[in-house]
Amino acid sequence: MRPLLALALCGCASAPPATAENNPRKPTADDAKAFVARVNEDLKRLFVKSSTADWIKNTYITDDTERNAASANEELLGYQARATKTAAAFKELPLDPDTARMLYLLRISATAPAPEDAKKRLELTTLAAKLEGHYGSAKDKKGRDLQELSALLRKSRNHDELLDAWVGWHETAREQRPRYQRFVELANEGAREIGFANMGDVWRSSYDIPPDEFEKETDRLWAQVKPLYDGLHCYVRAQLQQQYGKERIPEGKPIPAHVLGNMWAQEWGSIYPLVEPYKGVASLDVTKAIVAQKWDPVRMVKAGEAFFTSMGLDPLPRTFWERSMLVKPRDREVVCHASAWDVQFDDDLRIKMCIRPEEEDLVTIHHELGHDYYFHAYYKLPALYQGGANDGFHEAIGDALTLAMTPAYLKRLGLLEEMPDNPKAVINVQMKDALNKVAFLPFGKLIDQWRWDVFNGKTAPGDYNKAWWALRTKFQGIAAPVARSEQDFDPGAKYHVPANVPYTRYFLARILQFQFYRAMCQAAGHKGPLHQCSFYGSKEAGARLWKMLSMGASRPWPDALEAMTGQRQMDGGALLEYFAPLQAWLLEQNKGLSCGW
Repeated sequence: MRPLLALALCGCASAPPATAENNPRKPTADDAKAFVARVNEDLKRLFVKSSTADWIKNTYITDDTERNAASANEELLGYQARATKTAAAFKELPLDPDTARMLYLLRISATAPAPEDAKKRLELTTLAAKLEGHYGSAKDKKGRDLQELSALLRKSRNHDELLDAWVGWHETAREQRPRYQRFVELANEGAREIGFANMGDVWRSSYDIPPDEFEKETDRLWAQVKPLYDGLHCYVRAQLQQQYGKERIPEGKPIPAHVLGNMWAQEWGSIYPLVEPYKGVASLDVTKAIVAQKWDPVRMVKAGEAFFTSMGLDPLPRTFWERSMLVKPRDREVVCHASAWDVQFDDDLRIKMCIRPEEEDLVTIHHELGHDYYFHAYYKLPALYQGGANDGFHEAIGDALTLAMTPAYLKRLGLLEEMPDNPKAVINVQMKDALNKVAFLPFGKLIDQWRWDVFNGKTAPGDYNKAWWALRTKFQGIAAPVARSEQDFDPGAKYHVPANVPYTRYFLARILQFQFYRAMCQAAGHKGPLHQCSFYGSKEAGARLWKMLSMGASRPWPDALEAMTGQRQMDGGALLEYFAPLQAWLLEQNKGLSCGW
Protein backbone atom coordinates (compact mmCIF):
# COMPACT_ATOMS: atom_id res chain seq x y z
CA MET A 1 0.00 0.00 0.00
CA ARG A 2 1.27 3.42 -0.90
CA PRO A 3 0.80 5.99 1.90
CA LEU A 4 -2.55 7.76 2.00
CA LEU A 5 -1.74 11.18 0.64
CA ALA A 6 0.99 10.00 -1.70
CA LEU A 7 -1.21 7.37 -3.30
CA ALA A 8 -4.68 8.78 -3.20
CA LEU A 9 -4.57 12.56 -3.39
CA CYS A 10 -3.56 12.90 -7.02
CA GLY A 11 -4.42 16.49 -7.88
CA CYS A 12 -3.44 19.67 -6.05
CA ALA A 13 -0.70 22.27 -5.40
CA SER A 14 -0.05 25.92 -4.40
CA ALA A 15 -2.32 28.39 -6.24
CA PRO A 16 -4.36 27.51 -9.32
CA PRO A 17 -4.12 29.80 -12.35
CA ALA A 18 -6.75 32.49 -12.66
CA THR A 19 -9.93 31.51 -14.47
CA ALA A 20 -13.70 31.74 -14.03
CA GLU A 21 -14.77 33.89 -11.09
CA ASN A 22 -11.58 36.01 -10.89
CA ASN A 23 -11.19 36.33 -14.66
CA PRO A 24 -14.05 37.96 -16.61
CA ARG A 25 -13.01 36.27 -19.89
CA LYS A 26 -14.90 33.08 -20.67
CA PRO A 27 -12.53 30.09 -20.22
CA THR A 28 -11.40 28.19 -23.29
CA ALA A 29 -10.06 24.73 -24.06
CA ASP A 30 -6.56 26.25 -24.19
CA ASP A 31 -7.09 27.63 -20.67
CA ALA A 32 -8.03 24.15 -19.49
CA LYS A 33 -4.90 22.68 -21.05
CA ALA A 34 -2.72 25.34 -19.42
CA PHE A 35 -4.47 24.75 -16.11
CA VAL A 36 -3.72 21.02 -15.96
CA ALA A 37 -0.13 21.65 -17.04
CA ARG A 38 0.32 24.07 -14.13
CA VAL A 39 -1.40 21.72 -11.69
CA ASN A 40 0.85 18.84 -12.75
CA GLU A 41 3.90 20.95 -12.00
CA ASP A 42 2.62 22.27 -8.70
CA LEU A 43 1.23 19.08 -7.30
CA LYS A 44 4.44 17.12 -7.77
CA ARG A 45 6.25 19.60 -5.54
CA LEU A 46 3.58 19.42 -2.85
CA PHE A 47 3.24 15.65 -3.19
CA VAL A 48 6.93 15.31 -2.42
CA LYS A 49 6.64 17.65 0.55
CA SER A 50 3.68 15.82 2.09
CA SER A 51 5.01 12.36 1.23
CA THR A 52 8.34 13.15 2.89
CA ALA A 53 6.55 14.37 6.00
CA ASP A 54 4.39 11.26 6.03
CA TRP A 55 7.42 9.00 5.67
CA ILE A 56 9.07 10.65 8.66
CA LYS A 57 5.84 10.47 10.69
CA ASN A 58 5.39 6.77 9.88
CA THR A 59 8.98 5.85 10.71
CA TYR A 60 9.38 8.13 13.74
CA ILE A 61 6.09 8.69 15.59
CA THR A 62 6.18 11.77 17.82
CA ASP A 63 3.91 14.76 18.41
CA ASP A 64 6.33 16.84 16.34
CA THR A 65 6.34 14.54 13.32
CA GLU A 66 2.55 14.25 13.46
CA ARG A 67 2.26 18.04 13.54
CA ASN A 68 4.74 18.43 10.70
CA ALA A 69 2.85 15.91 8.55
CA ALA A 70 -0.46 17.59 9.32
CA SER A 71 0.94 20.95 8.23
CA ALA A 72 2.36 19.61 4.97
CA ASN A 73 -0.86 17.79 4.17
CA GLU A 74 -2.96 20.85 5.02
CA GLU A 75 -1.06 22.81 2.38
CA LEU A 76 -1.63 20.03 -0.13
CA LEU A 77 -5.32 19.68 0.67
CA GLY A 78 -5.83 23.44 0.58
CA TYR A 79 -4.56 23.64 -2.95
CA GLN A 80 -6.55 20.59 -3.93
CA ALA A 81 -9.79 22.16 -2.74
CA ARG A 82 -9.13 25.36 -4.69
CA ALA A 83 -7.90 23.58 -7.81
CA THR A 84 -10.90 21.27 -7.91
CA LYS A 85 -13.29 24.23 -7.75
CA THR A 86 -11.36 26.07 -10.46
CA ALA A 87 -11.52 22.97 -12.67
CA ALA A 88 -15.33 23.13 -12.63
CA ALA A 89 -15.16 26.12 -14.98
CA PHE A 90 -14.00 23.81 -17.78
CA LYS A 91 -16.68 21.17 -17.30
CA GLU A 92 -18.78 21.95 -20.39
CA LEU A 93 -15.93 22.74 -22.81
CA PRO A 94 -14.95 20.47 -25.73
CA LEU A 95 -11.58 19.19 -24.49
CA ASP A 96 -8.88 16.94 -25.86
CA PRO A 97 -8.86 13.47 -24.22
CA ASP A 98 -5.77 14.09 -22.07
CA THR A 99 -7.07 17.34 -20.59
CA ALA A 100 -10.49 15.85 -19.93
CA ARG A 101 -8.93 12.82 -18.25
CA MET A 102 -6.72 14.92 -16.01
CA LEU A 103 -9.61 17.15 -14.93
CA TYR A 104 -11.61 14.03 -14.04
CA LEU A 105 -8.72 12.60 -12.01
CA LEU A 106 -8.31 15.92 -10.23
CA ARG A 107 -11.96 16.00 -9.21
CA ILE A 108 -12.12 12.49 -7.76
CA SER A 109 -8.62 12.26 -6.34
CA ALA A 110 -9.08 13.17 -2.68
CA THR A 111 -9.88 10.43 -0.19
CA ALA A 112 -10.48 13.14 2.42
CA PRO A 113 -11.59 16.34 0.66
CA ALA A 114 -10.58 19.35 2.74
CA PRO A 115 -12.95 22.19 3.67
CA GLU A 116 -12.04 25.55 2.22
CA ASP A 117 -11.91 27.09 5.69
CA ALA A 118 -8.24 27.04 6.71
CA LYS A 119 -8.91 26.30 10.39
CA LYS A 120 -11.13 23.35 9.55
CA ARG A 121 -8.61 22.12 6.99
CA LEU A 122 -5.84 22.12 9.60
CA GLU A 123 -8.17 20.41 12.06
CA LEU A 124 -8.83 17.70 9.45
CA THR A 125 -5.17 17.01 8.78
CA THR A 126 -4.32 17.13 12.49
CA LEU A 127 -7.02 14.56 13.20
CA ALA A 128 -5.75 12.39 10.34
CA ALA A 129 -2.23 12.44 11.76
CA LYS A 130 -3.42 11.65 15.29
CA LEU A 131 -5.70 8.83 14.16
CA GLU A 132 -2.88 7.08 12.32
CA GLY A 133 -0.28 7.93 14.96
CA HIS A 134 -2.40 6.49 17.77
CA TYR A 135 -2.90 3.29 15.82
CA GLY A 136 0.83 2.93 15.17
CA SER A 137 1.88 3.44 18.80
CA ALA A 138 -1.06 1.73 20.55
CA LYS A 139 -0.45 -0.92 23.23
CA ASP A 140 -2.94 -2.89 25.27
CA LYS A 141 -3.22 -2.69 29.07
CA LYS A 142 -0.43 -5.26 29.41
CA GLY A 143 1.92 -3.20 27.22
CA ARG A 144 1.67 -5.47 24.18
CA ASP A 145 1.71 -3.88 20.70
CA LEU A 146 -0.07 -5.11 17.60
CA GLN A 147 2.88 -7.17 16.40
CA GLU A 148 3.05 -9.11 19.66
CA LEU A 149 -0.71 -9.61 19.88
CA SER A 150 -0.97 -10.65 16.23
CA ALA A 151 1.80 -13.20 16.69
CA LEU A 152 -0.12 -14.68 19.59
CA LEU A 153 -3.29 -14.98 17.50
CA ARG A 154 -1.34 -16.69 14.72
CA LYS A 155 0.37 -19.23 16.92
CA SER A 156 -1.65 -19.92 20.06
CA ARG A 157 -4.37 -22.56 20.26
CA ASN A 158 -5.38 -21.63 23.81
CA HIS A 159 -8.91 -20.23 23.64
CA ASP A 160 -8.64 -17.92 26.65
CA GLU A 161 -5.25 -16.60 25.51
CA LEU A 162 -6.67 -15.82 22.08
CA LEU A 163 -9.64 -14.03 23.59
CA ASP A 164 -7.44 -11.95 25.86
CA ALA A 165 -5.27 -10.82 22.94
CA TRP A 166 -8.29 -9.97 20.79
CA VAL A 167 -9.98 -7.92 23.51
CA GLY A 168 -6.70 -6.23 24.44
CA TRP A 169 -6.10 -4.86 20.97
CA HIS A 170 -9.69 -3.82 20.30
CA GLU A 171 -9.80 -1.83 23.54
CA THR A 172 -6.99 0.40 22.22
CA ALA A 173 -9.36 1.84 19.59
CA ARG A 174 -11.96 3.19 22.00
CA GLU A 175 -10.49 6.68 22.29
CA GLN A 176 -10.34 6.98 18.49
CA ARG A 177 -14.12 7.19 18.20
CA PRO A 178 -14.65 10.96 18.78
CA ARG A 179 -11.67 11.78 16.55
CA TYR A 180 -13.07 9.66 13.76
CA GLN A 181 -16.57 11.12 14.09
CA ARG A 182 -15.21 14.65 13.75
CA PHE A 183 -12.92 13.62 10.90
CA VAL A 184 -15.95 12.32 8.96
CA GLU A 185 -17.86 15.56 9.57
CA LEU A 186 -15.01 17.66 8.20
CA ALA A 187 -14.28 15.44 5.20
CA ASN A 188 -17.97 15.34 4.28
CA GLU A 189 -18.03 19.13 4.41
CA GLY A 190 -15.07 19.19 2.03
CA ALA A 191 -16.81 16.72 -0.28
CA ARG A 192 -19.94 18.86 -0.45
CA GLU A 193 -17.85 21.92 -1.31
CA ILE A 194 -16.55 20.19 -4.46
CA GLY A 195 -19.95 18.98 -5.58
CA PHE A 196 -20.36 15.54 -3.99
CA ALA A 197 -23.06 14.45 -1.54
CA ASN A 198 -20.51 12.95 0.87
CA MET A 199 -17.07 11.36 1.03
CA GLY A 200 -18.40 7.97 -0.02
CA ASP A 201 -19.60 9.42 -3.32
CA VAL A 202 -16.10 10.78 -3.91
CA TRP A 203 -14.62 7.32 -3.38
CA ARG A 204 -17.12 5.49 -5.58
CA SER A 205 -16.79 8.09 -8.34
CA SER A 206 -13.15 7.18 -8.89
CA TYR A 207 -13.96 4.09 -10.98
CA ASP A 208 -14.98 5.69 -14.30
CA ILE A 209 -18.65 4.82 -13.70
CA PRO A 210 -21.42 6.50 -11.63
CA PRO A 211 -21.22 5.80 -7.86
CA ASP A 212 -24.46 3.80 -7.71
CA GLU A 213 -23.40 1.62 -10.63
CA PHE A 214 -20.06 0.93 -8.99
CA GLU A 215 -21.73 -0.30 -5.81
CA LYS A 216 -23.88 -2.63 -7.93
CA GLU A 217 -20.72 -3.84 -9.66
CA THR A 218 -19.14 -4.86 -6.35
CA ASP A 219 -22.38 -6.66 -5.46
CA ARG A 220 -22.22 -8.55 -8.77
CA LEU A 221 -18.63 -9.64 -8.19
CA TRP A 222 -19.39 -10.77 -4.64
CA ALA A 223 -22.37 -12.82 -5.85
CA GLN A 224 -20.06 -14.62 -8.29
CA VAL A 225 -17.62 -15.79 -5.64
CA LYS A 226 -19.88 -16.11 -2.57
CA PRO A 227 -20.68 -19.84 -3.07
CA LEU A 228 -16.98 -20.69 -2.82
CA TYR A 229 -16.65 -18.63 0.37
CA ASP A 230 -19.73 -20.23 1.87
CA GLY A 231 -18.29 -23.70 1.28
CA LEU A 232 -14.97 -22.71 2.86
CA HIS A 233 -16.71 -21.17 5.89
CA CYS A 234 -18.76 -24.32 6.47
CA TYR A 235 -15.73 -26.63 6.32
CA VAL A 236 -13.54 -24.40 8.52
CA ARG A 237 -16.22 -24.06 11.19
CA ALA A 238 -16.56 -27.84 11.39
CA GLN A 239 -12.81 -28.23 11.84
CA LEU A 240 -12.66 -25.53 14.52
CA GLN A 241 -15.41 -27.33 16.41
CA GLN A 242 -13.06 -30.28 16.73
CA GLN A 243 -10.39 -27.99 18.22
CA TYR A 244 -12.49 -25.83 20.55
CA GLY A 245 -15.79 -27.70 20.94
CA LYS A 246 -19.29 -26.97 19.71
CA GLU A 247 -20.09 -25.01 22.87
CA ARG A 248 -17.55 -22.39 21.71
CA ILE A 249 -18.04 -22.82 17.95
CA PRO A 250 -21.80 -23.48 17.65
CA GLU A 251 -23.36 -25.30 14.72
CA GLY A 252 -25.05 -23.03 12.18
CA LYS A 253 -23.79 -19.85 13.85
CA PRO A 254 -21.14 -17.23 12.96
CA ILE A 255 -17.55 -18.12 13.86
CA PRO A 256 -16.12 -16.11 16.79
CA ALA A 257 -13.60 -13.62 15.41
CA HIS A 258 -10.68 -14.54 17.68
CA VAL A 259 -10.12 -18.17 16.61
CA LEU A 260 -9.22 -17.65 12.94
CA GLY A 261 -5.55 -16.75 13.37
CA ASN A 262 -5.84 -13.07 12.46
CA MET A 263 -6.74 -10.01 14.54
CA TRP A 264 -9.54 -9.09 12.15
CA ALA A 265 -10.41 -12.61 10.94
CA GLN A 266 -9.70 -11.28 7.45
CA GLU A 267 -7.30 -14.05 6.40
CA TRP A 268 -7.22 -17.50 7.94
CA GLY A 269 -3.93 -18.97 6.72
CA SER A 270 -2.48 -19.23 10.23
CA ILE A 271 -5.00 -21.91 11.20
CA TYR A 272 -4.08 -24.15 8.26
CA PRO A 273 -2.67 -26.84 10.59
CA LEU A 274 -6.11 -27.09 12.23
CA VAL A 275 -8.01 -27.50 8.96
CA GLU A 276 -5.46 -29.31 6.78
CA PRO A 277 -7.47 -31.65 4.53
CA TYR A 278 -4.93 -34.50 4.34
CA LYS A 279 -2.61 -34.57 7.31
CA GLY A 280 1.03 -35.01 6.43
CA VAL A 281 0.53 -34.93 2.64
CA ALA A 282 3.03 -32.36 1.37
CA SER A 283 4.88 -30.18 3.84
CA LEU A 284 3.76 -26.59 3.32
CA ASP A 285 5.59 -25.06 6.28
CA VAL A 286 7.51 -22.32 4.50
CA THR A 287 8.01 -20.36 7.73
CA LYS A 288 9.89 -23.28 9.25
CA ALA A 289 12.27 -23.33 6.28
CA ILE A 290 12.79 -19.54 6.39
CA VAL A 291 13.72 -19.74 10.07
CA ALA A 292 15.89 -22.84 9.67
CA GLN A 293 17.83 -21.28 6.79
CA LYS A 294 18.18 -17.98 8.69
CA TRP A 295 16.75 -15.78 5.98
CA ASP A 296 17.12 -12.15 7.03
CA PRO A 297 14.87 -9.29 5.80
CA VAL A 298 17.23 -8.31 2.98
CA ARG A 299 17.32 -11.86 1.63
CA MET A 300 13.53 -12.02 1.74
CA VAL A 301 13.20 -8.77 -0.23
CA LYS A 302 15.89 -9.89 -2.67
CA ALA A 303 13.80 -12.98 -3.39
CA GLY A 304 10.83 -10.77 -4.27
CA GLU A 305 12.96 -8.54 -6.49
CA ALA A 306 14.31 -11.61 -8.29
CA PHE A 307 10.80 -12.61 -9.36
CA PHE A 308 10.30 -9.28 -11.13
CA THR A 309 13.74 -9.24 -12.73
CA SER A 310 13.24 -12.82 -13.95
CA MET A 311 10.40 -11.42 -16.08
CA GLY A 312 12.65 -8.82 -17.66
CA LEU A 313 11.83 -5.89 -15.35
CA ASP A 314 14.53 -3.63 -13.91
CA PRO A 315 16.33 -4.25 -10.62
CA LEU A 316 15.31 -2.00 -7.74
CA PRO A 317 17.37 1.21 -7.55
CA ARG A 318 20.31 1.41 -5.16
CA THR A 319 18.43 3.99 -3.09
CA PHE A 320 15.73 1.41 -2.32
CA TRP A 321 18.19 -0.53 -0.18
CA GLU A 322 19.53 2.61 1.48
CA ARG A 323 16.19 4.25 2.35
CA SER A 324 13.67 1.47 3.02
CA MET A 325 12.67 0.47 6.55
CA LEU A 326 12.84 -3.33 6.66
CA VAL A 327 13.01 -3.98 10.42
CA LYS A 328 11.33 -2.43 13.44
CA PRO A 329 13.70 0.05 15.09
CA ARG A 330 14.41 -0.51 18.77
CA ASP A 331 14.64 3.16 19.68
CA ARG A 332 11.29 4.60 18.54
CA GLU A 333 7.67 3.98 17.66
CA VAL A 334 6.84 3.35 13.99
CA VAL A 335 3.86 2.28 11.92
CA CYS A 336 4.72 -1.33 11.12
CA HIS A 337 1.82 -1.77 8.71
CA ALA A 338 3.51 -2.66 5.42
CA SER A 339 3.44 -0.02 2.68
CA ALA A 340 5.22 0.86 -0.55
CA TRP A 341 6.40 4.36 -1.43
CA ASP A 342 7.86 6.59 -4.10
CA VAL A 343 8.60 9.39 -1.67
CA GLN A 344 9.86 11.89 -4.25
CA PHE A 345 7.61 10.73 -7.11
CA ASP A 346 10.79 10.25 -9.11
CA ASP A 347 11.66 6.55 -8.74
CA ASP A 348 12.48 7.02 -5.04
CA LEU A 349 11.15 3.51 -4.35
CA ARG A 350 10.94 2.18 -0.80
CA ILE A 351 9.00 -0.21 1.38
CA LYS A 352 8.20 0.23 5.06
CA MET A 353 7.81 -3.04 6.97
CA CYS A 354 8.78 -4.68 10.23
CA ILE A 355 9.76 -7.90 8.45
CA ARG A 356 9.57 -11.16 10.38
CA PRO A 357 11.03 -14.49 9.18
CA GLU A 358 7.60 -15.83 8.24
CA GLU A 359 5.85 -16.92 5.06
CA GLU A 360 3.16 -14.25 5.52
CA ASP A 361 5.80 -11.54 5.31
CA LEU A 362 7.47 -13.12 2.26
CA VAL A 363 4.10 -12.95 0.51
CA THR A 364 3.58 -9.36 1.69
CA ILE A 365 6.99 -8.38 0.28
CA HIS A 366 5.98 -9.64 -3.17
CA HIS A 367 2.76 -7.63 -2.83
CA GLU A 368 4.47 -4.39 -1.80
CA LEU A 369 7.06 -4.69 -4.56
CA GLY A 370 4.14 -4.90 -6.99
CA HIS A 371 3.28 -1.35 -5.93
CA ASP A 372 6.88 -0.23 -6.32
CA TYR A 373 7.17 -1.65 -9.82
CA TYR A 374 3.92 0.10 -10.75
CA PHE A 375 5.43 3.38 -9.47
CA HIS A 376 8.58 2.62 -11.46
CA ALA A 377 6.59 2.05 -14.64
CA TYR A 378 4.76 5.38 -14.60
CA TYR A 379 6.98 7.82 -12.67
CA LYS A 380 7.86 9.75 -15.84
CA LEU A 381 4.19 10.47 -16.61
CA PRO A 382 2.53 13.76 -15.56
CA ALA A 383 1.72 13.79 -11.85
CA LEU A 384 -2.01 13.39 -12.40
CA TYR A 385 -1.32 10.14 -14.27
CA GLN A 386 0.94 8.75 -11.55
CA GLY A 387 -1.57 6.23 -10.23
CA GLY A 388 -3.11 2.89 -11.06
CA ALA A 389 -5.84 2.47 -13.64
CA ASN A 390 -7.97 2.17 -10.54
CA ASP A 391 -6.84 1.54 -6.98
CA GLY A 392 -7.73 -2.15 -7.25
CA PHE A 393 -5.16 -2.50 -10.04
CA HIS A 394 -2.44 -1.20 -7.73
CA GLU A 395 -3.23 -3.81 -5.10
CA ALA A 396 -3.60 -6.67 -7.60
CA ILE A 397 -0.17 -6.52 -9.26
CA GLY A 398 1.92 -7.98 -6.47
CA ASP A 399 -0.91 -10.33 -5.52
CA ALA A 400 -0.89 -11.81 -9.02
CA LEU A 401 2.75 -12.69 -8.44
CA THR A 402 1.94 -14.29 -5.12
CA LEU A 403 -0.37 -16.67 -7.02
CA ALA A 404 2.65 -17.67 -9.03
CA MET A 405 4.45 -18.57 -5.79
CA THR A 406 3.56 -22.18 -6.50
CA PRO A 407 5.16 -25.11 -4.70
CA ALA A 408 7.51 -25.39 -7.69
CA TYR A 409 8.56 -21.75 -7.23
CA LEU A 410 9.04 -22.18 -3.48
CA LYS A 411 11.08 -25.30 -4.18
CA ARG A 412 13.27 -23.17 -6.47
CA LEU A 413 13.87 -20.87 -3.49
CA GLY A 414 14.77 -23.88 -1.36
CA LEU A 415 11.78 -23.34 0.94
CA LEU A 416 9.83 -26.48 0.06
CA GLU A 417 10.85 -30.01 -0.69
CA GLU A 418 9.66 -31.94 -3.73
CA MET A 419 5.87 -31.82 -3.91
CA PRO A 420 4.01 -35.07 -4.52
CA ASP A 421 1.95 -34.93 -7.70
CA ASN A 422 -1.37 -36.26 -6.46
CA PRO A 423 -4.91 -34.92 -5.86
CA LYS A 424 -4.50 -34.83 -2.09
CA ALA A 425 -1.47 -32.56 -2.33
CA VAL A 426 -3.39 -30.28 -4.72
CA ILE A 427 -6.26 -29.94 -2.23
CA ASN A 428 -3.86 -29.16 0.61
CA VAL A 429 -2.16 -26.42 -1.41
CA GLN A 430 -5.48 -24.96 -2.56
CA MET A 431 -6.87 -24.99 0.96
CA LYS A 432 -3.87 -23.03 2.20
CA ASP A 433 -4.31 -20.49 -0.62
CA ALA A 434 -8.06 -20.21 -0.08
CA LEU A 435 -7.68 -19.51 3.63
CA ASN A 436 -6.04 -16.24 2.59
CA LYS A 437 -7.41 -15.42 -0.85
CA VAL A 438 -11.03 -16.56 -0.55
CA ALA A 439 -11.55 -15.95 3.17
CA PHE A 440 -10.63 -12.30 2.61
CA LEU A 441 -13.32 -11.54 0.02
CA PRO A 442 -16.28 -10.55 2.24
CA PHE A 443 -14.02 -8.61 4.61
CA GLY A 444 -12.61 -6.70 1.63
CA LYS A 445 -16.13 -5.69 0.63
CA LEU A 446 -17.68 -4.83 4.00
CA ILE A 447 -15.12 -2.29 5.28
CA ASP A 448 -16.18 0.36 2.78
CA GLN A 449 -19.82 -0.70 2.96
CA TRP A 450 -19.64 0.31 6.63
CA ARG A 451 -17.91 3.60 5.79
CA TRP A 452 -20.23 4.46 2.91
CA ASP A 453 -23.13 4.10 5.36
CA VAL A 454 -21.30 6.27 7.90
CA PHE A 455 -20.48 8.93 5.33
CA ASN A 456 -24.03 9.20 3.98
CA GLY A 457 -25.63 9.22 7.43
CA LYS A 458 -27.37 5.85 7.18
CA THR A 459 -25.25 4.77 10.15
CA ALA A 460 -25.36 7.37 12.92
CA PRO A 461 -22.35 7.88 15.23
CA GLY A 462 -24.30 6.25 18.05
CA ASP A 463 -24.54 3.03 16.00
CA TYR A 464 -20.97 2.73 14.71
CA ASN A 465 -20.19 -0.54 16.47
CA LYS A 466 -23.64 -2.09 16.05
CA ALA A 467 -23.52 -1.50 12.29
CA TRP A 468 -19.95 -2.83 12.09
CA TRP A 469 -20.83 -6.18 13.60
CA ALA A 470 -24.06 -6.44 11.64
CA LEU A 471 -22.06 -6.24 8.40
CA ARG A 472 -19.37 -8.61 9.62
CA THR A 473 -22.00 -11.18 10.44
CA LYS A 474 -23.92 -10.64 7.20
CA PHE A 475 -20.95 -10.91 4.86
CA GLN A 476 -18.35 -12.94 6.75
CA GLY A 477 -20.38 -15.10 9.09
CA ILE A 478 -18.12 -13.77 11.86
CA ALA A 479 -19.24 -12.58 15.31
CA ALA A 480 -17.59 -10.72 18.17
CA PRO A 481 -16.31 -13.20 20.75
CA VAL A 482 -17.56 -11.09 23.67
CA ALA A 483 -20.37 -8.57 24.07
CA ARG A 484 -19.63 -5.24 22.41
CA SER A 485 -21.22 -1.84 23.00
CA GLU A 486 -21.06 1.69 21.66
CA GLN A 487 -18.31 2.35 24.18
CA ASP A 488 -16.19 0.32 21.79
CA PHE A 489 -14.96 1.41 18.35
CA ASP A 490 -13.97 -1.87 16.74
CA PRO A 491 -13.67 -0.44 13.19
CA GLY A 492 -10.85 1.72 14.56
CA ALA A 493 -8.87 -1.41 15.44
CA LYS A 494 -8.28 -1.94 11.70
CA TYR A 495 -5.52 0.28 10.26
CA HIS A 496 -7.35 1.42 7.14
CA VAL A 497 -10.18 3.06 9.10
CA PRO A 498 -8.10 5.47 11.22
CA ALA A 499 -5.71 5.94 8.29
CA ASN A 500 -8.69 6.68 5.97
CA VAL A 501 -7.49 4.32 3.25
CA PRO A 502 -10.33 3.14 0.96
CA TYR A 503 -10.68 -0.63 1.18
CA THR A 504 -12.77 -1.73 -1.80
CA ARG A 505 -9.48 -1.69 -3.70
CA TYR A 506 -8.47 -4.85 -1.83
CA PHE A 507 -11.71 -6.62 -2.68
CA LEU A 508 -11.28 -5.71 -6.35
CA ALA A 509 -7.65 -6.79 -6.18
CA ARG A 510 -8.68 -10.26 -5.03
CA ILE A 511 -10.75 -10.52 -8.22
CA LEU A 512 -8.35 -8.76 -10.58
CA GLN A 513 -5.25 -10.65 -9.46
CA PHE A 514 -6.67 -13.88 -10.84
CA GLN A 515 -7.52 -12.18 -14.14
CA PHE A 516 -3.98 -10.77 -14.32
CA TYR A 517 -2.49 -14.09 -13.30
CA ARG A 518 -4.41 -16.00 -15.96
CA ALA A 519 -3.38 -13.46 -18.61
CA MET A 520 0.30 -13.74 -17.70
CA CYS A 521 0.02 -17.53 -17.65
CA GLN A 522 -1.41 -17.37 -21.16
CA ALA A 523 1.42 -15.07 -22.25
CA ALA A 524 3.92 -17.52 -20.75
CA GLY A 525 2.38 -20.37 -22.78
CA HIS A 526 1.18 -22.34 -19.76
CA LYS A 527 -0.74 -25.51 -20.51
CA GLY A 528 -2.77 -27.41 -17.95
CA PRO A 529 -4.78 -26.44 -14.86
CA LEU A 530 -4.54 -22.77 -13.99
CA HIS A 531 -3.43 -23.38 -10.39
CA GLN A 532 -0.24 -25.09 -11.58
CA CYS A 533 1.09 -22.04 -13.47
CA SER A 534 4.12 -20.02 -12.48
CA PHE A 535 5.32 -17.41 -14.96
CA TYR A 536 8.61 -16.91 -13.12
CA GLY A 537 11.25 -16.29 -15.78
CA SER A 538 8.77 -15.50 -18.56
CA LYS A 539 9.80 -12.38 -20.47
CA GLU A 540 6.53 -12.60 -22.44
CA ALA A 541 4.52 -12.37 -19.23
CA GLY A 542 6.71 -9.48 -18.11
CA ALA A 543 6.07 -7.61 -21.36
CA ARG A 544 2.31 -8.07 -20.95
CA LEU A 545 2.52 -6.75 -17.41
CA TRP A 546 4.72 -3.78 -18.33
CA LYS A 547 2.34 -2.72 -21.09
CA MET A 548 -0.40 -2.21 -18.52
CA LEU A 549 1.77 -0.78 -15.75
CA SER A 550 3.27 1.90 -17.96
CA MET A 551 -0.20 3.30 -18.76
CA GLY A 552 -0.58 4.49 -15.16
CA ALA A 553 -3.89 6.30 -14.79
CA SER A 554 -3.74 7.81 -18.28
CA ARG A 555 -6.64 5.70 -19.58
CA PRO A 556 -9.90 4.45 -18.04
CA TRP A 557 -9.40 1.14 -16.26
CA PRO A 558 -11.31 -0.97 -18.86
CA ASP A 559 -8.65 0.05 -21.40
CA ALA A 560 -5.86 -1.02 -19.06
CA LEU A 561 -7.64 -4.27 -18.22
CA GLU A 562 -8.06 -5.03 -21.91
CA ALA A 563 -4.36 -4.35 -22.56
CA MET A 564 -3.51 -6.96 -19.93
CA THR A 565 -6.27 -9.56 -20.28
CA GLY A 566 -8.28 -8.91 -23.43
CA GLN A 567 -11.35 -8.36 -21.19
CA ARG A 568 -13.06 -5.07 -20.40
CA GLN A 569 -15.03 -6.24 -17.36
CA MET A 570 -13.82 -7.35 -13.94
CA ASP A 571 -14.79 -10.98 -13.55
CA GLY A 572 -14.58 -13.60 -10.80
CA GLY A 573 -14.39 -16.40 -13.35
CA ALA A 574 -10.60 -16.70 -13.23
CA LEU A 575 -10.71 -17.06 -9.42
CA LEU A 576 -13.30 -19.81 -9.68
CA GLU A 577 -11.27 -21.56 -12.38
CA TYR A 578 -8.20 -21.47 -10.15
CA PHE A 579 -10.03 -22.97 -7.16
CA ALA A 580 -12.16 -25.45 -9.12
CA PRO A 581 -10.52 -28.53 -7.52
CA LEU A 582 -11.07 -27.18 -4.00
CA GLN A 583 -14.65 -26.09 -4.63
CA ALA A 584 -15.60 -29.57 -5.87
CA TRP A 585 -13.87 -31.12 -2.84
CA LEU A 586 -15.67 -28.80 -0.40
CA LEU A 587 -19.06 -29.75 -1.84
CA GLU A 588 -18.33 -33.37 -0.97
CA GLN A 589 -16.91 -32.65 2.48
CA ASN A 590 -19.80 -30.43 3.53
CA LYS A 591 -22.53 -32.96 2.77
CA GLY A 592 -24.60 -33.48 5.89
CA LEU A 593 -23.24 -30.37 7.65
CA SER A 594 -25.43 -27.46 8.72
CA CYS A 595 -23.86 -24.74 6.57
CA GLY A 596 -24.66 -21.04 6.74
CA TRP A 597 -25.24 -18.86 9.80
